[in-house]
Amino acid sequence: MTTSELSLSVRDLACERGGRLVFEGLSFSLKTGEALVLTGPNGAGKSSLLRQLAGLLDVAQGEIAFTGGDPELSLGEQAHYVGHLDALKPSMTVMETVSFWRTYLGSIPEGADTALEALGLAHLADLPAAYLSAGQRRRLSLARLIAVPRPVWLLDEPTVALDAASVARLVALMTSHLGQGGMIVAATHLDLGLGETRQLRLGVEALT
Repeated sequence: MTTSELSLSVRDLACERGGRLVFEGLSFSLKTGEALVLTGPNGAGKSSLLRQLAGLLDVAQGEIAFTGGDPELSLGEQAHYVGHLDALKPSMTVMETVSFWRTYLGSIPEGADTALEALGLAHLADLPAAYLSAGQRRRLSLARLIAVPRPVWLLDEPTVALDAASVARLVALMTSHLGQGGMIVAATHLDLGLGETRQLRLGVEALT
């Protein structure tokens, strides 16, 4: 995954949305091979924090620092952000979707088969996204994690609509990513069984 040590440092971070202070004074740090699980009640700011890390939401106050990756790229450009919406074009087939991601995000059009196999979608390669079930659409959205390798995964409720077998497949991919030196920040209500992970509960000052 990476030959350098990754470091993500968040210090005194604050988030405002619609004139409302969502959180403030948020600090944590992660390094190569570590995962941070975000928990907390609805509206506590889990999704907002992930969007800030991805560069999709302004930082009201504080600092986000990422080192060890490509110094010419921002954190957002070195991360995969998978949000609540699957963001799929209904008319594109499963294979066309993954091939598009490989070309657009990584300039590597060949080799989409590996990502489809990893998410159990190979048998659906020629099916338009419009005909997929909710779980299949979620797996297709997650396929970009494998299609275009990036050191940081930012996952917002990644197990939504997944059955037990698909959750197990995702956890295996997450474990492999960490083992190869990657980094994960995920908001989830499930115990993913990733082993030793750090946990940050928003809405309550508790980091373990």
